[in-house]
Amino acid sequence: MPQLTISTACLSGTLEDKLGAASAAGFTGVELLASDLVLSPRSPAEVRSDATDLGLNVEAYQPLHIEAVPDTLHEAQLTRAERTFDVVRALGAELLLLCSTTSPAGLDDDDVAAQQLHTLAERAALRGVRLAYEAVPWGRVATLEHAWRLVRAADHPNLGLCLDSFHALSRANDPDLIGSVPVSKIFHVQLSDAPRPNLTERDWSLHHRTFPGQGALDLVGLVRRLSTMGYEGPLALEVFNDVYQQEDPRYAAIAAMRSMLAFAEAVDATGSAEGRLFGDLLPAAPASSGFAFVELAVDEDSCPLMEATLEALGFAHTAQHRSKPVQLWQQGSSRLLLNHAAHRSIEPASAAVCALGIESVDPAVSAARAKQLLAPRLHRLRRADETELDCVAAPDGTAMFFCDSTGEESWLADFEPNGGSPAPAVRLRAIDHVTLTESIDDFDHTALFYRSVLGLVADRSTEVTAPFGLVRSWSASDPSRRLRLGLSTAPLRRGDWAPMVSSPQHIAFATDDALDCATALRASNVPILEMPDNYYDDLAARADLPAELLEKMREHSVLYDRDEGGAFLHFFTEMIGTRVFFEIVQRIGDYAALGGATSTSLRVTAHHRRRLRVLAPEPAEPDGTHRHPYSIAHLTALSLSPPELVDAAAAAGYQYVGLRLTKVTMEEPYYPLTYDPALMRATKTHLAATGVEVLDVELARLTSGDEPRDFVRFLEAGAELGARHVITQFPDADFNRKVDRFAELCELARPLGLTIDLEFPSWTETGNLTEATRILRAADQSNAGMLIDLLHFARSRSSVSDLAALPREWFHFVHLCDAPAEIPETTEELIHTARFERMFPGEGGIDVHGILAALPQDIPYALEIPRAKLVAQVGAKEHARLAVNAARRHLTSAEKAEVRAQ
Repeated sequence: MPQLTISTACLSGTLEDKLGAASAAGFTGVELLASDLVLSPRSPAEVRSDATDLGLNVEAYQPLHIEAVPDTLHEAQLTRAERTFDVVRALGAELLLLCSTTSPAGLDDDDVAAQQLHTLAERAALRGVRLAYEAVPWGRVATLEHAWRLVRAADHPNLGLCLDSFHALSRANDPDLIGSVPVSKIFHVQLSDAPRPNLTERDWSLHHRTFPGQGALDLVGLVRRLSTMGYEGPLALEVFNDVYQQEDPRYAAIAAMRSMLAFAEAVDATGSAEGRLFGDLLPAAPASSGFAFVELAVDEDSCPLMEATLEALGFAHTAQHRSKPVQLWQQGSSRLLLNHAAHRSIEPASAAVCALGIESVDPAVSAARAKQLLAPRLHRLRRADETELDCVAAPDGTAMFFCDSTGEESWLADFEPNGGSPAPAVRLRAIDHVTLTESIDDFDHTALFYRSVLGLVADRSTEVTAPFGLVRSWSASDPSRRLRLGLSTAPLRRGDWAPMVSSPQHIAFATDDALDCATALRASNVPILEMPDNYYDDLAARADLPAELLEKMREHSVLYDRDEGGAFLHFFTEMIGTRVFFEIVQRIGDYAALGGATSTSLRVTAHHRRRLRVLAPEPAEPDGTHRHPYSIAHLTALSLSPPELVDAAAAAGYQYVGLRLTKVTMEEPYYPLTYDPALMRATKTHLAATGVEVLDVELARLTSGDEPRDFVRFLEAGAELGARHVITQFPDADFNRKVDRFAELCELARPLGLTIDLEFPSWTETGNLTEATRILRAADQSNAGMLIDLLHFARSRSSVSDLAALPREWFHFVHLCDAPAEIPETTEELIHTARFERMFPGEGGIDVHGILAALPQDIPYALEIPRAKLVAQVGAKEHARLAVNAARRHLTSAEKAEVRAQ
């Protein structure tokens, strides 16, 4: 059996980190990179001792870059080589890897090259070192054939070849290319994969290799050919990959060993037991009949929405777990679990796939295989009378259970019927596939995990240029195609320029008639994702489909694809919450894929469009109540940068944000949008991506020593962001000066399309409604406005009746909050409450409804509700969501009560 070795080039960290990770993952040999030794404080002898203590052998040392050089330089090359031979022996290795290179002093002369290689091998033999020569595509010796000619001409027993699978296969991807080389002259084999063949460029070789089985090169064929030739040397992983070399080396080493075990299984998949190269390293993956269940983690906000959608889809809540807050929903053999326990961190007000139940004819063997593939076991709390299920964790944290739903120890026995009856008509008969989204850092490892643990056969990976950037997709299925999994990632995405969906997940259900199912589900008010007419016009031009079929597909937003095996009809739901959606699919014939290339782009764009529509201000409800547009004032979540605030607003359902462009206190964070082009660019990008708009900017605060023209760049920045209003304050005792400066500020803002809205904090020299009214009347500017902050209004004891008598055009938006009815006695207490301890509407004693009733009814409600303690507990983003939900609940209930009273 070949020695399974890993190069330290595959891993990140110090040499000590790398050796520890390789040992922990089960490797017994390492190929040591010269740069790792140079950076280590340990001598070669000490490194050898460290490796031995960890159960590792140093199998090879590399690289020594050599090429044919003039005689005047050859002696220096030999001196450097002899010193390297000493290092090799001190490490306890016997093999040094030589790499072709290119330098200005090099010679394109094969005779000289062969002669110098022979001399080098003679010197190496004296120290008991063998040399493995490797062709490098960007070196003077670029091909395996050329390297073999030189080694054959040099004719020395201590000189052979290093066969690098990447360099050998990335051009032709043909294992037979090694057929002309005697196996006795192949001293060392390095294994790595690649996303596709023909990657001969240097940057791909040094940055984008993958572990065996993660790419498209025929490594299985190469190693089988080596086996038939009688090769018995080491098989060393040498994978240069920017992602792997920046992650925890233990994580990468585990993935490396997992890939080698799965690779060994693939190499030995054919032929007799006697002819197997590796032997029985893994138990065979038991057959699967598909998904036993998919489990969704839900919270108090997402659960009602998910339940309503499942009912509309035809699912019924048929049982409840006997000891856990987990519901069983079922339709045909499709089973979903809704888990209410806080066992997993999920985005608030959303749902997420947290576990997959896999049907296995032998769950114990499935678990044993997973264990040998280094899958971490999850220990599940259960009562003594409950079924014991084997469970492991995928790299992305998803739990995977091995189940036999028909056996005596079925997991279904832990669920007690609740009286719910399955729907009489079964439209969605089974779970067809599940697709998850991974980060680019986890994508390859997660794909490897599912493929190897479940024994899946991977389909060809695809890349689609979608409207929001490149999307890479991977899918795999069991040999019977009853268990299908898909993964996707956006490998080049930076920041959150996306369809405003964080890591979408979807569950696809199989149906026998997609068009009939779509008709029925639409009648049940299932939110089917709308597709554009242009898609169907294009489909009519490129596919020979009956006009009647095409029109019905158009009516119900059903997509179409075809492959060599058959056809595929499918459609999607809208997002259920902010992350999960469902797909309904019909496979005709032996169609094997998960949809056409354009379906990803269509879906992503449609979900984005729908999200924008959700964020837009909504008209009056049928009962006469009105859903106001909401904005979040920056003070509510001041720890969030402007781009982060925009994203938080989009996720929570705000239509607008207010941005603080100036530093009001010495302690608060400052975001210099006015003078930071990069921050301005990022903020505008996030605004465009989410559809959120800037309602206002703050704060033009003019004391006695400030001039309006000091705020010109501030006003210009507000206009660049698309703001409509500017908040100003005048802590100045001179009334005439305030009027003049307010008028001048209005005049500066008017050409920019901005209003100037005067706010009156109760502790300032402009501290109540009366004083603010005097300023606006005296200034007499067309773009003047007044901002009513409910806290300041109440604390200043301003009059609601006086407010109702003021011109309606003065009021453009309102700062909404609540607070205790009792007014603090000191300025310090007033300021502290305003900046740190406001309440959600309805929680305090402010006359929220009375003040709002005195204002125009269609203005946006800007929530300025800083709550330092709550933010510390739940985070600024969650605080923003809680604030708008609380405001909507309180104000909507009051509006409905008023409508009923009428």
